[in-house]
Amino acid sequence: MVKIVDFKTYQTEEGKSFCTLIVQGGLEAVKSQSTNKTYLTARTARMSCTFNEAVCKSLIGTDFPGSVQKIEVDPYEYTIESTGEIVKLSHRYEYMGEEESIINNNVVKKELIF
Repeated sequence: MVKIVDFKTYQTEEGKSFCTLIVQGGLEAVKSQSTNKTYLTARTARMSCTFNEAVCKSLIGTDFPGSVQKIEVDPYEYTIESTGEIVKLSHRYEYMGEEESIINNNVVKKELIF
């Protein structure tokens, strides 16, 4: 399950506004690479939608099926807002419905077959 925790409004280059919903997955324990200590976190992802701000605001707190999965992507630089530190990442988090998640976790990719 994921929960809608917030939304964000953006503007296109043409000046048209649109919203994205911010969804959060369940609680998970992660081991820090720098301190080797375990901490709790929850993955978040942004989802495009066709809703206006009023509808997005009313949806906060809504649960629905699916999960937030870590997806490998080409490396890119990301600035941590709270510290200003620039880090290089090669993943992003993306919402996946239950069916899509099952397929991605259980089907062997063609390039992995010899």
